[in-house]
Amino acid sequence: MATFTLGIEEEFQTIDPVTRNLRSHMSKLVEDGKITLKERVKAEMHQAVVEVGTNICHNIQEAREEVTYLRKMILDLAEKQDLQVAAAGTHPFADWVDQLITDDPRYDQIIDEMRDVARGNLIFGLHVHVGIESRNEGIQIMNAVRYFLPHIYALSTNSPFWCGRNTGFKSYRSKVFDKFPRTGIPDFFSSAAEYDEYVALLIKTNCIDNGKKIWWDIRVHPFFNTIEFRMCDVPMRTDETICLAAIMQALVAKIHKLHSQNLSFRPYRRMLINENKWRAARYGIQSKLIDFGKQQEVEYKILICELLEFIDDVVDELGSRKEIEYIHQILEMGTGADRQLAVFEQTGSLNAVVDYIVSETKIGL
Repeated sequence: MATFTLGIEEEFQTIDPVTRNLRSHMSKLVEDGKITLKERVKAEMHQAVVEVGTNICHNIQEAREEVTYLRKMILDLAEKQDLQVAAAGTHPFADWVDQLITDDPRYDQIIDEMRDVARGNLIFGLHVHVGIESRNEGIQIMNAVRYFLPHIYALSTNSPFWCGRNTGFKSYRSKVFDKFPRTGIPDFFSSAAEYDEYVALLIKTNCIDNGKKIWWDIRVHPFFNTIEFRMCDVPMRTDETICLAAIMQALVAKIHKLHSQNLSFRPYRRMLINENKWRAARYGIQSKLIDFGKQQEVEYKILICELLEFIDDVVDELGSRKEIEYIHQILEMGTGADRQLAVFEQTGSLNAVVDYIVSETKIGL
């Protein structure tokens, strides 16, 4: 069986413990982090964002160890700078207008090209890489897995507030990111060659300078042999991150298994999958998603149980049953967005919401 290695990247907020607003770490956090974490920590475009990424992990247990270790390290480094760390897709009340931009030629270029769309992109995501054997197979897996992106995304919803407003969305982060070009659900590609032609055309016509500027919800990575899932809000708890990564890994393994048995999963059109993504962003796990096979709306919790059934025969091979079963805990306690909204309803205070996110970020460490 293919190994389906994992790499997990989480983007965190750096918080002023007094004001509870975002506070720029002036790259000190990253500089100090690089002493012990090397390339596993890096600055992002906004100075109040810090990203950590695991090494290549051979199974979900290794991934948990890495994610836990990196969170602990960032929390410790932040404390030394009199900062707190929060894991949520957006900050409840920070305004992007006030945020400092990291001094880096790459970010200068993006801002020069996209202006306020780039400056306003004050969001925090989870990216998961799953190892694949070949790019050609990666494209075929990507085509199939697109259908399940809204199902996974709903579980990660953790950004109900934006600039001090309850947006009415469980994930407003995706609405902010939608302003960028080349985002959202990708199209169907018949082969890696067709995909490469598309990328080459964009480079030739000066739309992009490399394939990393394709920011879809899922992509075959331009430089590594991985499929990268990019649609999720960063979850509050380590357990949630690991659960989502385990589901993504299992889906890739399942589609690979079908292909090796000369079977396939019916691909759906991007515009149909987008209908489900919209519902997931708006309502999270309280949504009804569309079952396109039945052409019916179905309660989210029924569909997620069908997804679990679909991947069940690869879960034990991957050794990730325990991690995947955490889904039931998420369904019971609510996603990060549900819990943020509950705190706001009880207290009427966005400061209390920030305190809650900070405390949840530490759970399990």
